Amino acid sequence: MKSTTAQPARPIGEALLNRNRFRLLGLTPDEIIKYFFNGNAVVAIVVLALITIFLFREGAGFFGQNMRNLRIYRLAGLEYVDFIRRQVDEHTALNRALNESRLAQFTKLTAAGKTVEQANEGLTPFDAFATAFGDSVEDVRGVLSDLTEAATAIKQKEQVNHDRLEQKGMLLGAGKAEEAEKITVTPVDFAAETVTLKGAFPAYQEANRQFAAKLGAALASAPAMPDAKLQRQIDAVKAKGQALIAAIPGTERAMQAWRHDEPIPLSRSLTSFLFGRQWLTASFWQDWYGILPLFVGSLLVSLIALAIAVPLGISAAIYVSEIASVREKNIIKPYIEFISAIPSVVLGFFGVAVLGSALRALSQLSFLSWFPGFPMSERLNSLTAGCLLALMAVPTIFSLAEDAINNVPKHFKEASYALGANRFQTIARILVPASLSGIISAILLGFGRVIGETMVVLLCAGNRIAIPDFTEGLGAFFQPVHTMTGIIAQEMGEVVNGSIHYRALFMVGIMLFLLSLAINYVAQIIVRRYRISIG
Repeated sequence: MKSTTAQPARPIGEALLNRNRFRLLGLTPDEIIKYFFNGNAVVAIVVLALITIFLFREGAGFFGQNMRNLRIYRLAGLEYVDFIRRQVDEHTALNRALNESRLAQFTKLTAAGKTVEQANEGLTPFDAFATAFGDSVEDVRGVLSDLTEAATAIKQKEQVNHDRLEQKGMLLGAGKAEEAEKITVTPVDFAAETVTLKGAFPAYQEANRQFAAKLGAALASAPAMPDAKLQRQIDAVKAKGQALIAAIPGTERAMQAWRHDEPIPLSRSLTSFLFGRQWLTASFWQDWYGILPLFVGSLLVSLIALAIAVPLGISAAIYVSEIASVREKNIIKPYIEFISAIPSVVLGFFGVAVLGSALRALSQLSFLSWFPGFPMSERLNSLTAGCLLALMAVPTIFSLAEDAINNVPKHFKEASYALGANRFQTIARILVPASLSGIISAILLGFGRVIGETMVVLLCAGNRIAIPDFTEGLGAFFQPVHTMTGIIAQEMGEVVNGSIHYRALFMVGIMLFLLSLAINYVAQIIVRRYRISIG
């Protein structure tokens, strides 16, 4: 018969054996646990440090390459030609605005029951004005075309020399001196080349006189339209057209004062990246790497998302924490948290296939035509992306805000009820202020969530690299934009390793990295301040 008193001896023996093993290692079980988790923390820190070093190592070379890019831009005369190009581009933008206004008015007339022939007939005076406006710039455009060819040829000569020098250096480094000597490099005489460019200035002055006369006549022939909105758009184009005429003398003076050998300050490489308004790559003319339109696009979409997600997330957190019954909690909370499990590409596809078209159809309703920006010209824009990002941010804000509210000591609420406060007063004056630090943290983490999202904005934001026209007021929120995360995802697979474009994308990544650090830093300051004030 087996003895029942011998059973406890086995686990005790195993414990003694394990303890002896730890002693053989010279460590106690507590020390083993400590070193295990400490080792994992060190690994995490090392990985983050390596990522940071890699980002800055790959991005740092951008500024030297961008400086050379800017110098060639000036030496080859591209900067000189761009005085004229900006003038033509401004006219083109106004002409595009007229075309968009015409399309919107045509759609409105046909929706009101007019036939296509009747709508076109009603817009005949407008079409005559738009045609005269569009044709007024042709003389200047002809001068621009000739100078573009000349400046591009100068740039290509310099690029050939640069490529030959690189090839020669590679051959010398490989010990192939004889082959390197066969490569000839003929320096470009930039002074002589740019004299040829500036020789076309009298022709440009004559084209400007023709342009001012034709544009002035076109503006004077602008019709008075019965539709008030279309008339406002015509008046805006007329005002900008007059400003374009008034800017011609300033443009001519700037071209006369331009010098190809004027030195470029070193800071220009940084400021052109931080404050540049163009992100233009693989251009036959000039590549530009300005992050400002991408930053504005990311910020605009994030603000739209937060404007929707913050009220929904915090209100839902308050309701689930303080008002809902147990059955309601068991339904609402899992469903909200389940949203975070939906892949972002699925949400993006939903935005492309359903939400974008639905919002555009809503904007075309006649009783909403008074709203700024309606009807929307594009179905994929800031609003579409912002609505989907709000859906993604709600679970984060909801979960963290609910935890913050639940962590408020119960005696705060009990004391409020004891003093005769009702439920709304207790929530508004006791619970929300007491949990404010956690709610603010939830909002900031939600902001970090949406500004770092890639797939949704890449699919639904419209991907137009331009700063929205904020003169349209709320209409700016319905314009297509591009974002910092979207540009990295879209272009990183197509760039040449080590090129200026490659390093520019890493600089965008560094800006996102610094922005995330700034958000977390602000969150810590706010949380610490409110904790002190509440305490």
